[in-house]
Amino acid sequence: MSDDTTTDGVDALDSYRQFFALQPDVLVLSAAMLVFSLAFQMTTRYVPEYIYTLGAGGAIVGLYGSLGNLISAVYPYPGGALSDRVGSRVALTAFAVVTTAGFLVWAAAPSLPGVVVPEIALGPLDLGGWAVGAWLWVFVGLFLTQAWKSFGLGATFAIVKQATEPSRLAMGFASTEIFRRVGFLLGPAIAAAVLAATEFQVGFRYVLLLAAGFAAVATVAQQYLYDASEDTVGDSFEGLDTIRADLAAMPETLRPLLIADTLIRFANGLVYVFFVVVVTRYLGVGFRGFGVSLSPEAFFGVLLAVEMVVAILTKVPVSKLAERTGLKPVVGLGFLVYAVFPVLLINAPADQWVLVALFAFSGLRFAGLPAHKALIVGPAEQDAGGRITGTYYLVRNTIVIPSAAVGGLLYGGDWAVPVPLLDAVLVAGPELSFTLATVTGLLGVAYFAVFGREFDAYA
Repeated sequence: MSDDTTTDGVDALDSYRQFFALQPDVLVLSAAMLVFSLAFQMTTRYVPEYIYTLGAGGAIVGLYGSLGNLISAVYPYPGGALSDRVGSRVALTAFAVVTTAGFLVWAAAPSLPGVVVPEIALGPLDLGGWAVGAWLWVFVGLFLTQAWKSFGLGATFAIVKQATEPSRLAMGFASTEIFRRVGFLLGPAIAAAVLAATEFQVGFRYVLLLAAGFAAVATVAQQYLYDASEDTVGDSFEGLDTIRADLAAMPETLRPLLIADTLIRFANGLVYVFFVVVVTRYLGVGFRGFGVSLSPEAFFGVLLAVEMVVAILTKVPVSKLAERTGLKPVVGLGFLVYAVFPVLLINAPADQWVLVALFAFSGLRFAGLPAHKALIVGPAEQDAGGRITGTYYLVRNTIVIPSAAVGGLLYGGDWAVPVPLLDAVLVAGPELSFTLATVTGLLGVAYFAVFGREFDAYA
C-alpha cells in the first residue's frame, strides 16, 4: 500500500487531485479567489484598529461592522442581475476593478478631508453643525472593497455539488476551502511583516497599497485567462419571487441549521470586529522571543496566521471524520468553538502564549466549515444548490446585519442598567459584549444539538 492511501483504501490526497483536475477556467477563478482572499485578510481584520487611529470609537466600529453585514446580505442580488445583463466575465472584471479602487480609498483616507454637516433648523430643533472625521472614507471604501466578494457564493456551492458525490460533499468543499484559506494564512502574515517595521497607521497604508496591487494583478489575470462562455452563474438570483419560492422549498434539514447558525453568527457579529482592538488596546499584548519583538498590531497578524494554519491542517482530517461520524457532530464542534471563543479571549491574561493557544483553538471553527456547507447544499436538488445556498445566506446575513452595531454600543458605551432579579448591574464595556456573545452562541449550539438534522447521505 502506498503512503498516499489510508487503511480503508481511500486516497488521502484525493481532495488535492480533485482541485488540480478542475477545468482551467475554474482554476483561474479559484486562483483569483485565493489572491483576493489574501488581499481581504491582510486588510479587513485591521480596519477596526484603523478606524480608532482616525479618531473614531467603539460605536463607529460597530456601525462599520453592521454596514459590512448589510453589504454581504444585499450585494449578491444586484451582482447576479448585472452578470445576467453584461456577461459573467465583464461583471467579474468590473467587480474586481471596484474592489481594487476600494483598497486605494482606504489607503488615502487619512489624507482626505472630513465632512462638516451643515446646520439645519427644523422649528425648535437645530440639527447638524457637527464634523465627521476622515474615518468616513473607510465607510466609502467598504462599499467598494466588497464588490468582488458579491459575485460567486451560490455558484461556488453549486459547482462543488455538481462535481462531487453526495456522500463526499464535505471533502469536496474541503478541497476548495484549503486553497482559499492559503490566502487567509498569507495575508495576515504579510501584514504582520510590514507592520513590524513601522508605525501602525503608516504601515497599514503600505499594506493597503500592497492589497490593491495584488487585486490589480488578479483582475488582469482573470480578464485574460478566464473563459466564461458557458457560465450561468448569474442565473442563481432572479428576484424576490424566486427567494420566496426557495424559502418555501427549503429542505426540512436546513431549518434548524439556519436558526442555530443565525444565532451563532449574530453572537460572533457582536464582537468579531473588536478582536483586533482587544489584542491591541484592551490586552495590549505584543510578542517577544526568538530574537523578535513585535508590536500588538503586528502580533495580531501572527495570531491570525496561527489560526489559519490550524484551519488548513484540520480541514481534510475533520472532513474525513465527518464521513464516519456524520456531519452534525462536526458542525456542532465548529459552532461550539465559535460560541466559547469570545468569553475566553476577553478573560485571557495579557500573555502572548495564551493568545497563541486561543487563536489556534479558534482555528478549529473553520475545520467544521466544509461539513457545514455540505449540510447546507446536500439536501438541495441537484440543479438548485446555488439558489438554496443564496437564499440560506440571504436570510442569515440579513438577520445578522445589526449585530456589530449592537456590539459597538455594548463595547464602547457609557451606561449601566440594574438587574434586580440577579442583584447585579450590567455595565457597558468589552466584558459585557463578549460575554453576551458567548451566551447567545451557546443558545445556538444547544438548539442545534437538540433539533439539528443529519444529511441522509452521511447518516
